[in-house]
Amino acid sequence: MAALKIEKGSSKHSAYNLRPNFSDSQETHTLAVVVENEPGALARVIGLFSGRGYNIESLTVAEVDHQGHLSRITIVTKGTPQVIEQIKAQLGRIVPVSAVHDLTVDGPAVERELGLFKVNGDGEKRIEALRLAEIFRANVVDSTLESFVFEITGAPEKIDAFADLMRPLGLLEVARTGVAALSRGAE
Repeated sequence: MAALKIEKGSSKHSAYNLRPNFSDSQETHTLAVVVENEPGALARVIGLFSGRGYNIESLTVAEVDHQGHLSRITIVTKGTPQVIEQIKAQLGRIVPVSAVHDLTVDGPAVERELGLFKVNGDGEKRIEALRLAEIFRANVVDSTLESFVFEITGAPEKIDAFADLMRPLGLLEVARTGVAALSRGAE
C-alpha cells in the first residue's frame, strides 16, 4: 500500500487550505460606464464607490448621446482583481446603468487628460518653464509679468511628469479634467 507523503509545513494537500488563491496586488483599471442621463444617475454610481469604501482616482462625465439621453462616466479606480470584478458586477446592477466596459481588460485604449498649470516665475525660472513647456507641447493660454498658465493634454503620466518638473520652478495651482478614454480599433 502506497502512503501519501505530505511534507511538514506544507498546506498544499491539507483539508484546511480551502481558501482560494486570491491576489492581494492592487491594479489600476479604467471603467467606462454608460448611464441614462437622468437626475441622480451619477450620485448612484458614486454612492456605490463611497458606500463600499472603493476609491476613485479619476472621474469624468458628460452626455454622449443627446437624443438617446445617455452619458458616459469614465472612472479610474484601483483594487485587487477581485474588488475590480465586484465593482463591475455591482455597477451593472444599478438601474440607470446600461453598459459597463473595463477598458483595461478589453484591450488597447487611448487615455487623455487635460491639465491647466499656473506657474509663477521670473528670470531663469521663467525661461526654464517656457523651455519645458515647449518640450511637453504645452500651450501658454495666459501670461502676465509674474506668471503663466499652461495647457497640456496627454496621458496621465505625461501630466504627472510635467507637474513634477514645474514644482521647483514655482507651480502655484493645478486643475485637471480627469481621464477620458476610448478603446482602440473598430469595436
